[in-house]
Amino acid sequence: MASPNDLQFQEFEEAAELLSADPGASTLGISASNTVTTAAGGVGGGGGAGGGEDVKLDLSEDEEGQEESSELLGGQKPTGGFWTFEYYQSFFNVDTMQVLDRVKGSVMPLPGRNFVKHHLRSNPDLYGPFWICVTLVFSVAISGNLSTFLSEMGNPSYHYRPQFHRVTIAAVVIFMYAWLVPIGLWGFLTWRQGTERQIGGYSFLETVCVYGYSLFIYIPTSVLWIIPFEWLRWTLILIAMVISGSVLVLTFWPVVRDDTKVMAIATVATIVVLHTLLAIGCKMYFFQTAVHVPTPASTTAPIHITLTTKSH
Repeated sequence: MASPNDLQFQEFEEAAELLSADPGASTLGISASNTVTTAAGGVGGGGGAGGGEDVKLDLSEDEEGQEESSELLGGQKPTGGFWTFEYYQSFFNVDTMQVLDRVKGSVMPLPGRNFVKHHLRSNPDLYGPFWICVTLVFSVAISGNLSTFLSEMGNPSYHYRPQFHRVTIAAVVIFMYAWLVPIGLWGFLTWRQGTERQIGGYSFLETVCVYGYSLFIYIPTSVLWIIPFEWLRWTLILIAMVISGSVLVLTFWPVVRDDTKVMAIATVATIVVLHTLLAIGCKMYFFQTAVHVPTPASTTAPIHITLTTKSH
């Protein structure tokens, strides 16, 4: 097989023979940078000396067009600005298996397994957190209405009325918690990262993703809250708080443990307290236990009327 150098010398010899046979011929040479060099030979006056002129043609525009075509054929689209649809489309670029794996990790937290490193893997999404929050809103509101209906079933003076305003209240509370708390936590960790150089941190999207998936356990819990036994409800809420809170603690403790001891404990305690307030608040508002107070029977003392007659 001929080497590249042999091929180059062969091309050069052919070009030299062509010029010697026909001095007016032109040759084209294409370099690796896609620049075409044209060498034109001409016959000059007097001694018949030949004059040469190099003409270069730039093919960079054709190269850019080929690259754009290859990107479109390969399915690779450049990401636009934050005002474009393509920018937000990347946040929902997950498949079913990834979402199921993250849901499984949120209900079965294990010591030593960081949710961000083992489940997100530098690919956080908003698809799972969004639909988890939407599902939790309707499950809490609908289960709360059913719980009220079942608890008042034996009350003859009770007339069932659907309480649609509970859907609005549940949406405001859950979405505010799922967005405002991660914003505050992310801002605080970013500030501490600038103050204490040795601590790390997560991105804003990773923080929101962790909080969103941590709320999944409350969906089946809210459905089981329909059962009208108060001891069972508090048992379920305790289990849900332990599971969901463990996901947050195991995820954010490696970030804050390198901070000062007081600040690390205060940060984790704040995370747990806010998570507990959400669970207890939803239980107390949407799943109130109706207390029937028996109305005492009216006991009126008998009235004795005595008629007296006067004698005339």
